[in-house]
Amino acid sequence: MDGGDVSAEGKVTCASWIKRPENAHLVVIGKSSGTSSSLEIFSFNAETTSLSPSPKATYVFEEGGDPVCIAVHPSGDEFVCSTTTGCKLFELYSHEDSIKFVRKEFLLQDVGPQKCMAFSIDGSKLATGGVDGHFRLFEWPTMRIIVDEPKAHKSFRDMDFSLDSEFLASTSTDGAARIWNTSDGVPVTLMRNSDENIELCRFSKDGTKPFLFTTVQKGNKTLIAVWDITTWKRIGHKSLLRKPASIMSMSLDGKYLALGSKDGDVCVVEVKKMEISSLHKRMHLGTNITSLEFCPSERVALTTSSQWGAMVTKLNVPADWKEWQIYLLLLGLFLASAILFYVFFENSDSFWNFPDPSSRPKIETLHGDPTSDEQWSSFGPVDL
Repeated sequence: MDGGDVSAEGKVTCASWIKRPENAHLVVIGKSSGTSSSLEIFSFNAETTSLSPSPKATYVFEEGGDPVCIAVHPSGDEFVCSTTTGCKLFELYSHEDSIKFVRKEFLLQDVGPQKCMAFSIDGSKLATGGVDGHFRLFEWPTMRIIVDEPKAHKSFRDMDFSLDSEFLASTSTDGAARIWNTSDGVPVTLMRNSDENIELCRFSKDGTKPFLFTTVQKGNKTLIAVWDITTWKRIGHKSLLRKPASIMSMSLDGKYLALGSKDGDVCVVEVKKMEISSLHKRMHLGTNITSLEFCPSERVALTTSSQWGAMVTKLNVPADWKEWQIYLLLLGLFLASAILFYVFFENSDSFWNFPDPSSRPKIETLHGDPTSDEQWSSFGPVDL
């Protein structure tokens, strides 16, 4: 397990990947040092599974406020940072090794701290969930209000958009969970038992099965529950992490689900089998993991904690086929089939192997035997 961390000069409060062309991804990290706060952008090296030794660009919050969470637009050109005073919008500019980002005017700069923020998968919507329980859903980038519900939850805990951007799931600190239709804002409340708290939520992302995954805390027992998003009924559950989870994340291709525990462990689950693929113990030794996110193109996780800062870690899961490997395999299969066809052609009495006309026997009669004419002849894929 390889890794690299960033923790010097300030406490890390949040972090997120910034997807960039040609897999030249970046990481934006929020820090608070007590006297001042900042955002720092680092480059990521996939070969060494590490971040650059120093930030490529920095923004200092001279106006005050500590970073709380970050939502990056799927394009990678913009991101929103929630602070203890409100939200700030930044636009990213990068050319070769030169990176800078500038703050832009934003409608939500005075709304107070937002515990959760997320862009829809298609980038057309932005959702925010406040510490005060206020839910807002906007069109992007027009910022036209779709939903404005001040009492959506007691206080937001987690949120996530579905793959088709049609639904948004949200959870509360009091254990409740709601599903919002992103076109009209009509909510549905997920049913739970009186002794259960629904805490974290992530939609499936592989495009084959319409599921919602949630963590359910039932006393000292932690379960992963699976919900059918056509009926919003629970269809199964499984105990995997076996300890309280603080954060949950889904890989962009939907193959892996990751859980971060309150004592620093990370559990990676293969969604197809709903089995643990790898368990990384004490990744953040004895500390609550505050953020967990898969790299856009690598089996690498970005994690943060207040004590150990930000860390990128190569996950112990089976490697995916690279594009060039797939093409090489297809080429090999084509060549093998061509060789087999040639061998078969040369050694078989094929219809297309016409004999040499000069070698044919001479016809000595006009009447042949009329009876001698030749006759033409995937818990499987999350099956819970």
